Amino acid sequence: MRLNRFPSWLHLLAAGLCAAVVSSSALATEPADDPSTIIATVNGVEYPFDIFRVFFVERMQQQGNDQNTPQLQEIAFNDFLNMIVAAQDAEARNLGTMREVQAALELQRLAILSTAALQTIAEESNPSDDELQAAYANFVEQAKRTEYKARHILLDDEDKARALIKKIDRKGKNFEALAREHSLGPTKDKGGDLGWFDARQMVKPFADAVAQMKPGTFTKEPVQTQFGWHIIQLEETRIAEPPSFDEARMQLEVSLRRQKVVERLGQLREQADVVLNEDVVKMKDASADN
Repeated sequence: MRLNRFPSWLHLLAAGLCAAVVSSSALATEPADDPSTIIATVNGVEYPFDIFRVFFVERMQQQGNDQNTPQLQEIAFNDFLNMIVAAQDAEARNLGTMREVQAALELQRLAILSTAALQTIAEESNPSDDELQAAYANFVEQAKRTEYKARHILLDDEDKARALIKKIDRKGKNFEALAREHSLGPTKDKGGDLGWFDARQMVKPFADAVAQMKPGTFTKEPVQTQFGWHIIQLEETRIAEPPSFDEARMQLEVSLRRQKVVERLGQLREQADVVLNEDVVKMKDASADN
């Protein structure tokens, strides 16, 4: 099992890390995918290319950067060399014997092994077709929601809002024109048009008001929110269409794998023989809350 299953382009293609440079000198050939491949020898110590590959990928992930460029490679490789010479200096100073250094090294080892184990569990946890279909049915049920198409007129005073409501004709045909003339905010030039939205996208007083309206009506009382006073016209409603099974499949697989990892981790905790030093760790007594 490989610790990281890097995408093929991260296996340092001809235009990839093989272009890693020091002092603007690119490596001449693509490094072989062989654990014995050495990227550099520093003060007589050989460093495998695999170490730099992990270093480089982590650097890209930390920066949120997916562009493998010669410039990034140069910076990363020089930082890699800086890390090596600093680490060698630490070894020469015998800093590896310090308690905090030893604890940090052990923590890193545990974190890496933990990540490898959880990744392997996830890879082994292939959801069945029945599990995917059940998850999709649940997803569709939860995804059901009403969407609204509405306009609004936003004012900074309740009395102004009440006065303007009286100017709206019975069927609201002049609502758009009044919004262009009187409304505040970014929708003014669009006649107050808010487009399609669901209740979760709006502040609660606004969402509650819209949910009680029928298409073709407008609020006879202004609705107050932190933005001001709203007159709302509801034009249409519709039931949002959830994505198809094929469209949702990848998301469902990720969710089910994550669920299986959590379940397996819980099993491992239950099965673990844990003996606590009660002089150091005091566990809360669950029965005390009952």
